[in-house]
Amino acid sequence: MNFEELFAAYPCPFTDEQVTANTADILAHHYAENNRIETWKQCLHCIDLTTLNGEDTTVKVEDMAKKVKLFKRHFPEMENVAAMCVYPALAQVAATNLPKGIGVACVSAGFPASQTFIEVKIAETALALQAGASEIDIVISIGKFLEGNYQDVYDEINEIKAVCGEHHLKVILETGALANADNIWKASILAMAAGADFIKTSTGKIKVNATPEATYIMCHAIKAWKNQTGMKIGYKPAGGVATTDEAVQHYTLVKEILGSEWLNNQSFRFGASRLANNLLTSIMGTETKYF
Repeated sequence: MNFEELFAAYPCPFTDEQVTANTADILAHHYAENNRIETWKQCLHCIDLTTLNGEDTTVKVEDMAKKVKLFKRHFPEMENVAAMCVYPALAQVAATNLPKGIGVACVSAGFPASQTFIEVKIAETALALQAGASEIDIVISIGKFLEGNYQDVYDEINEIKAVCGEHHLKVILETGALANADNIWKASILAMAAGADFIKTSTGKIKVNATPEATYIMCHAIKAWKNQTGMKIGYKPAGGVATTDEAVQHYTLVKEILGSEWLNNQSFRFGASRLANNLLTSIMGTETKYF
C-alpha cells in the first residue's frame, strides 16, 4: 500500500480549530430538534451493551444477557439493544444466554493496548469467533501509527479482517491518543482501506475518549470514503458516552454529516454501559435502572 497516495487521495480537509467551530455550529443549530423521545429510543436500539472489567464473571455476563432477553417483556414498546460487548473468555457465555437477533460484540487482538504479536491477535480473534462472537472490536497499534509505521497497522487490520470474513470488524482508533484532526483523519482512512466495517473512537480505558469533535472528523472521513468508493462504513462512538445529552450530540452529528440512512444499528452503534439506563430514564420520565 502506498500511503502517500492514499492520504493524498483523501486529504484532511480541516484544522483542529475548524473542527471545534464546525462541531459547535452543528450542535447549536440541530441538537434541539433531535433531543426527543424518538431519538432516545433509537439511540437505545444502537447500543452495544458493554462490560469490559477485569472482575467480570460468568454470573455477571449471564445476568446481563438475561436482562437483554427479558427486555421486551418489561418494555414492549421499545426496540432492544443491538449487541452485548464482552471479553473473549466470556463470548460463549453471552452467546448462550442472549436472545436470537442480539449480537455478541467481542473485543480482541490484545485489547485495549494492542501491544502484542500479530499471531496472538489472529489466534484470539479466531477463538472469539469460534466461541460465539458475531462481531469483533479491535484497537489499532497506536504506537506504530504514531511513529508512522502505517504498513504494519494496515497489515494487522487486513489480516484480522481476513479471519473475520463476513463477521463485522470494528476498528478502534483510540482518538484521545491520536490528539489532532490530521491523525484521526488518517487513521480513519487507513482503517477503512484495510477492511474495517466500522470505525470506532475509543476503548474507554484512557483519559480522553469519545468526543463530538472526533465524531465530526470520523464521520466526514466515512463520507469521503463513501463518495469515492461507494462503500458504506459504520460508525461507533464509545468510551465516555454515558448521558442522554451526550448520545444526542453524537446522533445529531451523524445525522447531519452522514444522513438519516446511517441512523440504524447496522451502521451506527454506541459502546456503552451506563448509557442504556440513562436513556431508559429519559424515555420513561422516571429513574430506571434496568440493566
